[in-house]
Order: sequence, then C-alpha cells, then structure tokens
Amino acid sequence: MMNLVTTVSSIGGHFGAWRHPSAWSDTIENLDHYREAARTAEKGLFDALFLADGNGVRDMEDRALFEAMAPTSRPATFEPITLLTALAMTTKHIGLIATATTTYDEPFLLARRFASLDHLSAGRGGWNVVTTSHEGDSRNFGLEDHIPKEERYERAAEFVEVVTGLWDSWAPDAFVEDRKAGRYLNADRVHVLGHRGKHFTVSGPLNATRPTQGRPILFHAGQSEAGRDLAARYADCVFTVANNKEKARAFRLEMKERARSYGRAPEDIRVLPGMTSYVGETVADSDTLYSELASSISPALGVSFLSKMLKVDLSSYSVDDPLPAIEGDVVGVNAFRKALGDTAQTDRLTIRQTYERALPNMGHALFKGTGVHVADQMEDWYRDGACDGFLVAHPLMPRSLDDFVEMVVPELQRRGLHRTEYKGRTARENMRLPIPKHLFFG
Repeated sequence: MMNLVTTVSSIGGHFGAWRHPSAWSDTIENLDHYREAARTAEKGLFDALFLADGNGVRDMEDRALFEAMAPTSRPATFEPITLLTALAMTTKHIGLIATATTTYDEPFLLARRFASLDHLSAGRGGWNVVTTSHEGDSRNFGLEDHIPKEERYERAAEFVEVVTGLWDSWAPDAFVEDRKAGRYLNADRVHVLGHRGKHFTVSGPLNATRPTQGRPILFHAGQSEAGRDLAARYADCVFTVANNKEKARAFRLEMKERARSYGRAPEDIRVLPGMTSYVGETVADSDTLYSELASSISPALGVSFLSKMLKVDLSSYSVDDPLPAIEGDVVGVNAFRKALGDTAQTDRLTIRQTYERALPNMGHALFKGTGVHVADQMEDWYRDGACDGFLVAHPLMPRSLDDFVEMVVPELQRRGLHRTEYKGRTARENMRLPIPKHLFFG
C-alpha cells in the first residue's frame, strides 16, 4: 500500500483560496479549524498530518504580495509542536509531524520537545528535519547573514546524531519503581551522551525516556547533494518536488541506492512527492474549482510570487515573454526553483503560463478530475515506481480535504492501495517502518 501524508493549513494550499466563498473564515490561529482537519484526515486513514513551519514573517518587502497573504508569508501561525500536542488529544491514530530547524535550535531542547510529543500522542510523533531555507530568518537569531548551505548541512548531520543519541539516554527497564526497596530507577541503565563535536557540546542524559515508537519518524525534504545525503543517512521519509513521473522515478531510485550505501534497507526509506488534487463529482466540477481559484490571482501578484519562488526579478518583463532561463543555485529553496525553471524551458512557457501552472499546485504534481481520475493518476505513479506514496496538499479548505476523503480514498481502498483501518499501535507501525534498535542498551 502507498503511504499518504497530508499537509493542512486553515487558509488552504492555493494562494487565493482564502478568498473563495466556501473557504473557512476567521482563520487566524483558529484551533477548531485544525481540529476539524485532523479528524477528517484521520477519517481518511492518512498515515500522518504534516505542519510546515518557518522562523519569521516573510514577504514584507513586497507590500501587495504580503497583504494578499502569499502561502509563504506566515504572519500568524501556531508553533507546531504546541498545536500537534493539542491535536493529539483530538485524534487517536494519525501521525503528527512538525517541522523544526537544525540551524536555529538546540539539540537538547528539540529532543525533549519531540520525545514529549511522542509520549503524549502514544507514539505518533514525527520530525521534519530542515536547515532553514529563508535567509531572512537569521536576523531573528542574532545573525545578519544566513549560515552557508554547506555549514548548515554539516551542523544538521551532527544535530541529528546528538538528538538520536539523547532519545536513547535510558534503557527500557531503567525505571523500576520498586516501592518496597525505595528504588525508583536503576542508575546502571542510563547513558550519559557526553557529546563534544564541531558545532555542539551536549552532556545528557535527556530528561525524558525513550520515545514510545523508539524514535519519532524522521522526514527530510532537502533536494541538494547535501540534502539528499542527509536524507539517505537518517530519514525514514523524504518529501520531494517532482512535477513529472520520470523525474520522480529517477529521484526515488537514487534515494534507495543512497540509503543502501549507508547500510540501510532500501524499503526503509520512503519517497513521497508532493501532489495537489482538484477533485469533483464530475470533471467539470474539478475544472470549475481550478478556474475559480486561478481567477483570484491578478497577473501582478502572479508575477510577484513567481519572482519570489524563482529568486529572479521578473517585473521588467511582459507577462507574455518567455520565462528567462533559471540557472545556478541561490540562497533558499532551490528545488522549486529548478523544477519550475526546467518545466518552463521544456514546455516553452511564458511568464504568465508559468505562474498559472505553478500557483495551483506550488510546483508539485497536480492531479485533477473525479475521484476515479485522481486515483488513476496516483496509482500510475505508484505502480510505475515513481513514489512510495504522496504528500497531499489541499487547495481549498475544508472542501478539498473533504472531497479527497469522500471521493479519492474509497477509490484507492477499492484498488488495495490504501488501508481500510489503522492496525498499528504507533505511527511507525502504521507506516510499516522499522523500530530503531536502541543505540546503547541492545
């Protein structure tokens, strides 16, 4: 069966979705919206719910883009661990994944937060490991300049090593709670990490027992050479940007081989391309939704947001000019930039055509039609080795998530591609991922 993770936002995944008549209103830090989304996703038997996050407010340099609420702006969002802990009280089975940075955090604090989430959710926590792509976030942490990519990934590798070591501070039988002997714990069953590295000095032990599922599920989305290497070494699941099946297949095969080179079983790393679905009772219904959301974005805003995604100022061009060649790497997210640039060059797209294609799905794969049509496309990718599942985004909330659960999920179940019930005790068990061996106590 394929793995399905869903990302949700109260304003939806499309740039202009919050303006749609059927969109949620009162979206500013509304816990009830997230509770409803989590319950719906669990009804749809998704493996996990994923919350993206950043470390600052963005897009303020472009007033029109900022006021229109670009998807990357994040002017008012819940801290994800806090929110997921609340959602753990609303749900019983679905995994709960939060983004957290290795660049502007500390291993001990992060290890403690995610261990707590895993315990409070009875083994459903997950950490999306990021090095922070937005250069402006550095100024919220006492730095004028963003840390160079090579250093960020070097720090990230050491960070993950420290965190995983801290999670294994205690043996499973360390806390004996022997009332008669007056012995609460066995001091021989604790490991003091004593880490001294280039970036961190961390004594330990962690003041939390081993997470319920051995280790929260680790996710990563880095597409650079360093990002792929980090994912191959540590990640259970890899999010990727791939807007065509051939590129997705090539990336998946590469990641499996990289994992093998680190002594890991290829099936123990899952590759999940992002996808956005526009689903309707009829093809015409899905086309109408697509057109309605597209019409909410003016050409000026489309060009502004495309300029931001590509890190290229397009304001001096006509919207009907060909998109200029997108070359080299920049500080920030290069995966979206490269995917869009390659697509525009291959298909000879104008600037207008590029943003019209990019904004409905944010550069990811787009599957549109009835529930049968969307399931057909997902099955085609999965059967052809392009993925192990998908990270599913929903353009209009709550409608798109509701429609996916009501129309696509039953079709996937009918084909034997999606579960009909949760059978595992933890998120790892439901995703059929191995429980990591204890690093220090067998």
